[in-house]
Amino acid sequence: MSMALGMDKFELLPCVTRTSARRGRLHTPHGTLETPVFMPVGTLATVKALTPEHLRSIGVEIILGNSYHLSLRPGAELIGRLGGLHAFMGWDGPILTDSGGYQVYSLAKLRRISDKGIDFQSHLDGSHQFLGPRQVIDIQRKLGSDIVMVIDECAPSGCTQEEARRAVDRSIRWARECLDYARDSGFRAAGQQIFGIVQGSVFRSLREACAEQIAELPLSGIAVGGVSVGETEEEMLQQVAWVVPILPDSKPRYVMGVGTPPQLLKTIALGVDMFDCVMPTREARHGSAFTPWGKMNLCNRRFREDPRPLVEDLDNYTCQRFSRAYLRHLILAGEILGGILLSLHNLHFYIDLMKQAGRHLQDGDFDSWHLDWIHRYEGGIELMP
Repeated sequence: MSMALGMDKFELLPCVTRTSARRGRLHTPHGTLETPVFMPVGTLATVKALTPEHLRSIGVEIILGNSYHLSLRPGAELIGRLGGLHAFMGWDGPILTDSGGYQVYSLAKLRRISDKGIDFQSHLDGSHQFLGPRQVIDIQRKLGSDIVMVIDECAPSGCTQEEARRAVDRSIRWARECLDYARDSGFRAAGQQIFGIVQGSVFRSLREACAEQIAELPLSGIAVGGVSVGETEEEMLQQVAWVVPILPDSKPRYVMGVGTPPQLLKTIALGVDMFDCVMPTREARHGSAFTPWGKMNLCNRRFREDPRPLVEDLDNYTCQRFSRAYLRHLILAGEILGGILLSLHNLHFYIDLMKQAGRHLQDGDFDSWHLDWIHRYEGGIELMP
């Protein structure tokens, strides 16, 4: 295999910074997106509480789905017969689908791992599903996602070095098998791109060895997986810092499952292009809103009579029309609209932060801007004007 499978169209854009941060443009069959970019999580073919029109209104460029969950319900075959994931969920922009490797970690009590793949016991009905390299490629081909992730083994935080080594060895083997099967089965015709995943837990030698071998494969992009699974933020950032210098400049870099707004900016400074995380919508459902001064808990009594928007001058439907007092009322009353409006705001906050980072990289003042932004955010809500 001398060429990456799918459309390899990632270009770096001019930027000025002393960090490793960068701007890029990634072309996919369903549109072009600019990096750094945040991908809202739509595990079951929906970003919770929001419609595709909501997502478009706040500038979302790409969303993420999950192959494991979609293969269980409603099934990849059904989605394929109905025109693929884009048609099924009414989203015409790019989609990245995870392979199910994270479920090795999150559903540890319901799976068995061998060198051939992962045998899951369904969390829905107890039935068994086997996911190996062939299966995850076939599932994602039927889904028709623009970016396909190889299957990997996500070792848990606190694992031994030997356990992490076994996970790395399997992840590298499976990545090669995914590419071989994709090539032999004519995967290129679909225009889908395949991204690899670097594992290794908190062990530097394993992270670097895995990155070196994954970087040699004809992949369209490379992710750093197995971070933010229980380790400290310092450890998470250190793992990314070990890996990124080894990865090719010519391919997009993706850190999976990260993170808070400051973590995104810190990781952009390390040279990462793409992110996903459930945090914006999950926090919204629990009554929290992201602001430039930190996370605002609207259940707090101090907002009971607050007539101001969540964030002044943030141009989304929630901030333009509703007060903190009203949003607090919705949350305390258990009204569905509260979760919808806060999800819309929180995702827009993340999307807008990525666009700000891109502008400051273009303008040449990212270095000072992102440090000042993090300092303000970490100062806390008590310092909000």
